[in-house]
Amino acid sequence: MSEAAEPQLHFLEYYEDFLAKVRQLSRQIQQNEWQPEFVIGVGRGGLVPAVYISHQLGLPMLSIDHSAKIPGFADELIAKVATMSAQGTRLLFVDDINDTGGTIEYIRGQLTQGGGDHDNLRFAVVINNKSSKVEVDLWSEVIDRADDKRWFVFPWEFVGTRDSIVEEALSVPERLA
Repeated sequence: MSEAAEPQLHFLEYYEDFLAKVRQLSRQIQQNEWQPEFVIGVGRGGLVPAVYISHQLGLPMLSIDHSAKIPGFADELIAKVATMSAQGTRLLFVDDINDTGGTIEYIRGQLTQGGGDHDNLRFAVVINNKSSKVEVDLWSEVIDRADDKRWFVFPWEFVGTRDSIVEEALSVPERLA
């Protein structure tokens, strides 16, 4: 682990609080004029909220793993869903947090490259950073990374060791500084 100052870990400890955020997000989706036909969980952090939203809305779920950062790994799946959207299928991508916007920016770029129809694509997150370089369509909670330096630890991440959580947080110092 780095000798840098330990980040301020913010544990989203209570399952009920997480579930309330996901239910709020599901209600926003249901009340929106635009309705998805599929929920797509963005791996790894978006998979859990996507499963809940999929069940709450009674929609099928697909998943794309971008978290491993293996070059090209998710690109084939993104190309497939780009084709689906080009053919008129409405797709809702779900992630846990829009922090820097890097993941969403990458996926949107790949969708564009694959001929995706952006009218058929939406992005939803549990926590949205209003200072992110990209915008999302729906969110449950908003923060501003310019002021809020907490490292959010979601309930499914609790199984990791504190050292591994801190190490992950320190790997992206621009989010903490």
